[in-house]
Amino acid sequence: MTLERGKNRYTQSFFEQDTIALSHALLGKKLVTQSRRQVTSGVIVEVEAYLGSRDPACHAARGMTVRNAVMFKEPGYCYVYLIYGMYFCVNVVSDRAGIGSAVLIRAVEPIEGVSIMERRRGASGRKLRDLARGPGRLCDALGISTALSGAHFTTSDRIWIEPYSEISRRSVGVSGRIGISQGTNLPLRFYLKNSPWVSGPSA
Repeated sequence: MTLERGKNRYTQSFFEQDTIALSHALLGKKLVTQSRRQVTSGVIVEVEAYLGSRDPACHAARGMTVRNAVMFKEPGYCYVYLIYGMYFCVNVVSDRAGIGSAVLIRAVEPIEGVSIMERRRGASGRKLRDLARGPGRLCDALGISTALSGAHFTTSDRIWIEPYSEISRRSVGVSGRIGISQGTNLPLRFYLKNSPWVSGPSA
């Protein structure tokens, strides 16, 4: 494996923002994975913020466990968890060490390695917009599993984030988060307005 492919990745200073600021900053950026020299990537179009102990929907709300320990590390770590015993979700650890905050990446617009993504998802011939729309589909398409949890986006040769396009605040929609039972009223879902690639309502 080589780090050359990720030479344009964001460095640590990019991740050292509060969780909501980082959520906005991630929109329009490119999430890249590399496995067996196969590169896949997509532009981030939808994220959700999870705010540590003060957020009832956050995995860290009840303190550190073996499962969520990565969330309490410094910003820039990759936190991946399994839901329903079958779907992976990828997050960017945010804020300061010990806080337990993270940004969930909910959807990307596929850019590189589309045929690889289709093969991973068994989705050949299906609508391209459904390939990585939703956190579970996204992880399947990009080959993300809990094996990547604890990797760091600034140093990993398997997952990183690169610049792609700058997004104005006017282009960002805000809503409550999706698929949770607590904290649903908090405006912590951020997405690109009118994007066909987002996993929930857009306007």
